[in-house]
Amino acid sequence: MALRLPKHAWRTITWREGTNNVLRSRFARVQVHTAPIRRAAERPQETLLIEWPEGEDAPTKYWLSTVDKNISFRALVDLAKMRWRVERDYQELKQEVGLGHYEGRSWPGFHHHGTLCIAVYGFLVSERETIPPSGPGCAIKFEMPALPRGYRPRGAAAAAATSRPQLDRDPPSQSGLRNRPGSAAAMSCMCAQFPAEFAQKFVTQ
Repeated sequence: MALRLPKHAWRTITWREGTNNVLRSRFARVQVHTAPIRRAAERPQETLLIEWPEGEDAPTKYWLSTVDKNISFRALVDLAKMRWRVERDYQELKQEVGLGHYEGRSWPGFHHHGTLCIAVYGFLVSERETIPPSGPGCAIKFEMPALPRGYRPRGAAAAAATSRPQLDRDPPSQSGLRNRPGSAAAMSCMCAQFPAEFAQKFVTQ
């Protein structure tokens, strides 16, 4: 099928800078139905991307994709050529943050270990984006939530002691309450109702 495509179906596309030169090649894309399967014509079409470099006698690589058929040609090639980045990320995940150090036997344990490794690697990548030549403009900015009134960072000096009768471990007893029918005795309380400003905000360290 690739050999029967007309000449105008092929486009030369550059996808990134290489170590010595820009990386470019000829590509064509065709909408196809996967086969052989029953009633293949009723299935959604998929995009077949074909690479045929200059000087080669035949196409060298094929990619079958389910992405939106309206995706730009350049974006489709960029996705197809991301394999080098995935392999690099996987190698760094194993070597730098310990993805390959898991020695357990359970899926939940491996899932937990992998999640932590990916979170750490994501942090490292975001930090790299702040270092030239990437520059600070490439870093992803996140809006920080406002701290609630009265928030005190962990380890900060204690505020001046104030009387908090509702948190008193040993409040003064009220004589006679235990002997009154239908009344409950006062008890020490270690928690208090949250102020209104804390109802919609939550910050943890």
